[in-house]
Amino acid sequence: MKITNEQLKEMYLTMLKIRKFETSAMDLFADGKIPGFVHLYIGEEAVATGACANLREDDYITSTHRGHGHIIAKGGELNYMMAELFGKEDGYCNGKGGSMHIADATKGILGANGIVGAGHNIAVGSGLAIQTKKTDQVCICFFGDASTNQGTFHEALNLASVWKLPVVFVCENNGYGISVSQERHQAITDISVRGASYNMPGITIDGNDLFAVYEAVGEAVARARKGQGPTLIECKTYRWRGHFEGDPTVYRPEGELEAWLKKDPIPRVEKYFIENELMTEEEIKEMNDNVDKMVEEAIEFAENSPIPSLESALKDVYSDIVEEGRVR
Repeated sequence: MKITNEQLKEMYLTMLKIRKFETSAMDLFADGKIPGFVHLYIGEEAVATGACANLREDDYITSTHRGHGHIIAKGGELNYMMAELFGKEDGYCNGKGGSMHIADATKGILGANGIVGAGHNIAVGSGLAIQTKKTDQVCICFFGDASTNQGTFHEALNLASVWKLPVVFVCENNGYGISVSQERHQAITDISVRGASYNMPGITIDGNDLFAVYEAVGEAVARARKGQGPTLIECKTYRWRGHFEGDPTVYRPEGELEAWLKKDPIPRVEKYFIENELMTEEEIKEMNDNVDKMVEEAIEFAENSPIPSLESALKDVYSDIVEEGRVR
């Protein structure tokens, strides 16, 4: 699938938003300004960006505990996201969901999820709803390598295949389930081979190659829209940080992180811009500066947002109205 220059610049902007939002969250957590746990997406930006670039606003995604990148790529507002991380009233979930439970139904973001493997069946449910309504919408289900050992993964792929549901399963294989490497928790090298068990296409790609992700997911989305059923796509990538902020990562072999840092997806796109004379170094710097301002404004928004009142603890136990993507 051909990417226009404008589309590529927009995707680059999305990758910058993810990277800079995450690095800021990393620093804010270290400073004690963000409560709870934070699982960062740094290093995996090409997957969410390349995948979601194929979606329309009325399409859906399901996310994970490492979900900030998915949400930004699907159009999530940085201000509301940052306020949610701060536990503030103006956050997407009024400060009650935190980092792992951001959702925006108005943008098709069906929610990040702190339960490993919980998104698989939610995605299948959305696929069934789409099929029942007879629309040509699609749902992308993001998940990690270790979640493919969960029963929900196999249940979801089986049912999606049997009913030919419009779901694209995107596995972000970053090599680890918490601290356990893939070679220790699975006897297979490529998770994509599991697609054959459910009679669906299964492919493995370089998850740090924006172009490869965009093309592979684009083909899978096109299949899904035509009623041809699901696809399993494995994106080989790597998380630069630990499983969560504070994880000492003593389980990593020496030199592994350094090798992956050389595969950083963002400089790869910048190199393409320069070599093909699509952007100058000055234009790249200007875009970076603009994103820095966006993130700074999001932090200011979060800091100025009020802390939820004690009385609000009893509100939204059951949601009834969604206003501007936030539960009311």
